[in-house]
Amino acid sequence: MRFLKNLRTLTLKELRSLFKDVMLVVMIGVVFTVTIYTVAEGINTDVRNAPVGVVDYDRTTLTYQIRDALQPPFFQPPIDIKHEEVDSLMDKGELIFVLEFPPGFERDVLSGTKPEVQLLIDATTMTQAGVGQVYISQIFNQQVSEFLQQADPPMAVKPVLNIMYNPNGESRWYMPVMEVGNMITLLAIVLSGAAVIRERERGTIEHLLVMPVSAAEIVLSKILANGLVILCASMLSMTFFVQYFLDIPLNGSLLLYGFGVVVYLFSICSLGIMLATIAPSMPQFGLLMLPIFVVALLFSGSTAPRSNMPELAQTVSEYWPTTQFVSFAQDVLFRNAGIDIVWPELLVMTIIGIAFLIFALVRFKTMLERLG
Repeated sequence: MRFLKNLRTLTLKELRSLFKDVMLVVMIGVVFTVTIYTVAEGINTDVRNAPVGVVDYDRTTLTYQIRDALQPPFFQPPIDIKHEEVDSLMDKGELIFVLEFPPGFERDVLSGTKPEVQLLIDATTMTQAGVGQVYISQIFNQQVSEFLQQADPPMAVKPVLNIMYNPNGESRWYMPVMEVGNMITLLAIVLSGAAVIRERERGTIEHLLVMPVSAAEIVLSKILANGLVILCASMLSMTFFVQYFLDIPLNGSLLLYGFGVVVYLFSICSLGIMLATIAPSMPQFGLLMLPIFVVALLFSGSTAPRSNMPELAQTVSEYWPTTQFVSFAQDVLFRNAGIDIVWPELLVMTIIGIAFLIFALVRFKTMLERLG
């Protein structure tokens, strides 16, 4: 009972200290609203309104049919240009794609001689260029087949694709949800670490030394207080901002997701306190925390598929808490997985959190003994 009473008192002290820091409170509000909105509306990996130019030396029914098939919202209406204008317009960034039809293109298609059409791409627009050329190739082949009025050759097996969660493949449905997890990671490390360093820099840690409390109670209170604030902010953001304001559907249980956030916060807050016991000041803590956060974010799979990474990178980062949480969040929110599927990720995050907590307690006790 004394342990629980001390823990409650210290947690309330941490909450008061946190809410007195206006900049931290503002940062929490900004990262779970403005940052999420910016990622949803400002960063788009889909092909949207890509400008297309056409150099048409044939000007026949088939070439106009292909041009008319390049429609919004993927492409802007194609514009006629001359061959001499191609380099200038692409250098200025006014065009991403240029289709050049040779003379006699329709005649050669009808005769079966397989003419070549040149597609010029501005590869500096990486996402638009990569995905857009696939779209144009598919549209081109489809229109030529329709023009020749011939069906595809018979297949022994005809695949039928059913996309369960995101049928249109919109990145807007995916990125804000993952960004909430990224912000949980960032704030958990920053707030828990800042709670320790704030005590040390303000000299209030000496007050704790003369109080009848243990190092475990101090550390757990910081994890509990900061984790509670981040949990409430993230769930409010996911429920009201992502799901209703941005109108992004979630396919799974928010209750199970919230339970996973609790486990993950325990792990990451322990990591933040551990880093704070290593760094002697807030600037040095920032320099130590930043590369760890960036590397963990890049390897987690929230911004790029882990299957695209080198095998060594996948092996090294397999059991990082960020990797496990991203896998958990994707399974729950996108695939509607239950506890019977995601329990391994929860177990791994718990074990890693305990390891971080033990190391943080050892470092914290050492720091208190040194200060005492």
